[in-house]
Amino acid sequence: MNYRNDPAALRALVRPTEVHKDLFIDDEVFDLEMERLFANTWVYVGHDSQVPNVGDFYTTTVGTQPVVMVRHTDKSVKVLYNRCPHKGVKVAGEGCGNTGKFFRCPYHAWTFKTDGKLLSIPLKKGYDPEVFAQCEASQGMAAVENVRDYRGFVFCRLNPAGMSFEDFFGESLSTLDNMVDRAPQGRLSVAGAPLRYMHDCNWKMLVDNQTDTCHPMVAHESSAGTAVKVWEGAPEGTPKPMAVEQFAPFISPYEFFENMGIRVWENGHGHTGVHNSIHAAYSSVPGYMEAMTEAYGEERAHQILADTRHNTTYFPNIMVKGPIQTLRIFKPLAADKTLVESWAFRLEGAPDLLLERTLMYNRLINAPTSVVGHDDLEVYERSQHGLHSRGRDWVNVARLYDPGEAGRKNEATNGTSEWQMRNQYQAWARFMAPGAQEQA
Repeated sequence: MNYRNDPAALRALVRPTEVHKDLFIDDEVFDLEMERLFANTWVYVGHDSQVPNVGDFYTTTVGTQPVVMVRHTDKSVKVLYNRCPHKGVKVAGEGCGNTGKFFRCPYHAWTFKTDGKLLSIPLKKGYDPEVFAQCEASQGMAAVENVRDYRGFVFCRLNPAGMSFEDFFGESLSTLDNMVDRAPQGRLSVAGAPLRYMHDCNWKMLVDNQTDTCHPMVAHESSAGTAVKVWEGAPEGTPKPMAVEQFAPFISPYEFFENMGIRVWENGHGHTGVHNSIHAAYSSVPGYMEAMTEAYGEERAHQILADTRHNTTYFPNIMVKGPIQTLRIFKPLAADKTLVESWAFRLEGAPDLLLERTLMYNRLINAPTSVVGHDDLEVYERSQHGLHSRGRDWVNVARLYDPGEAGRKNEATNGTSEWQMRNQYQAWARFMAPGAQEQA
């Protein structure tokens, strides 16, 4: 199928209650996602605490495009394509560091200011000024024009024209607000390097999973369930370990997740945990409420901490857990390969025990050595292989479908509904095939 030249065929891959398997296994579809979806949406780049000083940089990808986030000399955060305009070499070769006041290409020593502008060329007299001025290389490293630092979280849109940051995220930004507001000092900082975990599956499987509340009690019974059973055999009066507090909610019954609720926002964003969540019953941390009350007042502090959202999916490819201060990025590498980065954050001004809980959660749930994460990985890889079967062509997302939901936005629904999954796939179709008729 030639999807590139047939928007209608591309749009037809998404129906109201099912999506075609080509979304997950077709190489051409993957390439188009990188060109259209990841170029036209606002994609997370990194956190500005990763580049606190002038010259600090961090290299990453937006879709499959190599970029470098850098603190410019005017203290603003810039995002540049990580490519020398001379011979195409990646200018910043390390994952992070400090480049000083300029970048220097390791191949021919061309140098560039931290906003990408060309600074100097060795043996410049060898270039005719008028001729060189007409060359693309004279413009330096290409800068991404649309960059937004929202309360420390840096996003960019690769294409110059498109939906504004505010229109794209809308009310969903309330999750980031709550996560930052949980810090008595009103700011977060990245706590160390991320945990990286390679998955042999399509990136959308991980996004889909974040609001799938009908799998935890099934897929995680052998891991989280076993941990809880071991603890239940401990002598009476044994304090519940922090790890068990984090494991136990994963095997809650269907009724718990139904009552938890899911909120569906515009443009593919949404979150589980409207009325309750797996993060709501953690033990209190001595000194934290006092610090929050001093910072915000008692009423506001209680309001902030009462919002215990579970997973917030920011379309296309990150998930945020505000109450436990983690962020996961699902980096697409190929149709069947995804690199997952799990980042932990420190709440500035909060007791260290909160960071300890965050790091423990990240390690127990998200690491390559985790107890719970392997359950999901096995299911993803089985799906990636199973979708090549000729037996069926469609993936079902029909649970609790309401034909009238397409015209509604920013609503809460049953916690086991697949409305948010449908919301993501409909957003996928709009960005991939704009103007093509939606399937009825």
